[in-house]
Amino acid sequence: MGKKTLIGLLMVAMTVVLFPLYKSYQSSEKLTSLGQYYADNGVKDTGATNLVTSVVVTYRGLDTLGEVTILFLAASVISFFLSFKKEDRIVNRNTRNVTEILTTSVQVLVPIIFMFGIYIFINGHLTPGGGFQGGAVIASGTLLMFLSNPDFKLNHKIIHTVESISGIAFIVIGVLGILLAGGFLDNRIMGLGTAGTLFSAGAIPLIYIFLGLKVGTELSNVLGVFVESQNEMIEIPSDENHKSITEEK
Repeated sequence: MGKKTLIGLLMVAMTVVLFPLYKSYQSSEKLTSLGQYYADNGVKDTGATNLVTSVVVTYRGLDTLGEVTILFLAASVISFFLSFKKEDRIVNRNTRNVTEILTTSVQVLVPIIFMFGIYIFINGHLTPGGGFQGGAVIASGTLLMFLSNPDFKLNHKIIHTVESISGIAFIVIGVLGILLAGGFLDNRIMGLGTAGTLFSAGAIPLIYIFLGLKVGTELSNVLGVFVESQNEMIEIPSDENHKSITEEK
């Protein structure tokens, strides 16, 4: 069976599965009873003016735990399958030249990107954003560092330490929510403060700080493993080797 035939069969199967859902879809002009409760009581219950944060971190805290666990498992699996033995690594290899424009711009942009990512997860209870978004922004800064310097290597010990501390702190706050408040990740273990101010929404800013650090380090680690595995698997021939190969041909 050809590749195109297989792709065609998969598209037909997906059409058969999704078409009944499309036909039965009905738009809703009103919130559900649960959604209406979130809209009416989210700020009062959690002190967060960002209702998405109210839902993700407090009302559905166990879902957030599941998302963090999935991300951790994905990063661990990628690191496991792309790891290499020391004897398989290529020490001497040629790297591409990087323009001065890219190098200079990265030196300016990366600190700004990191600060912006921190801003996003610290203010997640006030504005759109949060731990996952801020962590992804931080990882994009790490990606730029790899692009500007092919020989750049992450300090995996620091990455793993920050990731471990953030994950443990996240779980501890969640358990404290059960013991001191109304459930897992209940932000009322701290004072709610005045809604709309930076120091408000109870423990949500603290939760998002640890989430942002954990997501940022995990995604950065995945990028680092990909880059290192590519460097180890692909050896760029030196000019002399390339010349000798050309002469033989």
